[in-house]
Amino acid sequence: MATRVLQSVGNGLNQARIGGRASGQVIVAARSLSASDNRNREDSWFKSLFVRKVDPRKDAHSHLLAKKEESNLYKIQFHNVKPECLDAYNKLCEDVLPGIHADPHYPCELVGTWNTWYGEQDQAVHLWRYRGGYPALTEVMNKLRQNKEFMEYRNQRGQMLLSRRNQLLLEFSFWNEPVPRDGPNIYELRSYQLRPGTMIEWGNYWARAIRYRQHNQEAVGGFFSQIGSLYMVHHLWAYKDLQSREDTRNAAWQHEGWDEVVYYTVPLIQHMESRIMIPLKSSPLK
Repeated sequence: MATRVLQSVGNGLNQARIGGRASGQVIVAARSLSASDNRNREDSWFKSLFVRKVDPRKDAHSHLLAKKEESNLYKIQFHNVKPECLDAYNKLCEDVLPGIHADPHYPCELVGTWNTWYGEQDQAVHLWRYRGGYPALTEVMNKLRQNKEFMEYRNQRGQMLLSRRNQLLLEFSFWNEPVPRDGPNIYELRSYQLRPGTMIEWGNYWARAIRYRQHNQEAVGGFFSQIGSLYMVHHLWAYKDLQSREDTRNAAWQHEGWDEVVYYTVPLIQHMESRIMIPLKSSPLK
């Protein structure tokens, strides 16, 4: 009897020792897994400082943001005119540009032509639309080289300019196409230089934001660059006067969601510029 009791106690002690070792092993294993998990998290966090996740899109920005049903290409020209030549320059443009706009021989349209009022002074801005995209642009350029009146215009214009630059643009799919409008109006061209890689994000926010800025028909057109300064966005607005501009812009803040758009899009901008422009007499956008 005593022997059986001692054997039973011994077996219990042995099981307790085995159980203790097993329990210790589980604790050690758990600690090991916990430490490994911590190391993995630290390693992952550390790598995140240097490795940027890439959005696996396979389409170009132009395919995702531009209008699919149309193949319009836009050209915006910035001409810095010698101060003493501005009136003569405007007269020259008014004599030549409307003729190209109205001639069906050229697949292009003059959308608007302005002088900068506030912003860079003694500057002219011209916006052209080419229906048919790059082939239409090439056709117009080739035909204009054979146009003696236009070549004379270019020679005279060159003597009046300090500098000039241009960009080729596509229009955002969520903006209305610019169409002629009656005046008198002033126009604001807001130009944004975005951080590379943020154009899609900008477009996503503004696709929702544009509805906050349509109440007074102030939205004229929205474009993004293809050739020239890249990751460049231009928003074109129309107002009756500067006070109307101020009132309209302040009213946008009363709409729920506008503040969120501003909050999330401002960090995407590297540089921004605003021009207040006055249309020339020959401008379809009055």
